[in-house]
Amino acid sequence: MDKTIKDIIQILDDTQGENIKVIDISKVSGFTDYFIIVTANSDPHMSALRDKILELLEKSNENVIYYDKGKGYDWLVIDCGYFMVHIFKEEARELYSLETLWLNGIEVDISSLKTI
Repeated sequence: MDKTIKDIIQILDDTQGENIKVIDISKVSGFTDYFIIVTANSDPHMSALRDKILELLEKSNENVIYYDKGKGYDWLVIDCGYFMVHIFKEEARELYSLETLWLNGIEVDISSLKTI
């Protein structure tokens, strides 16, 4: 896993993102390698997570293909090609259940990547 993904995990952890998961879908998907999935607790929290990630991506000169710019959504996406960040409200995360949908992916152990 590359430094940018590790830095995103740290940002999500530092900004109280909940239930952070990284799924390696490189062997079962033709459009991306990693899903980074996180739950936010409110609209402002979703926007803050998105904005912090976008700030990091800009500083890292990462190519951002697409990101949701609006507010009031239940699910925000940031697409960087080889990884995608999915920021959910809890109800939407349960409804869309990406972890179940991409069951053939491999969940990455991120516990060692987060600082206390």
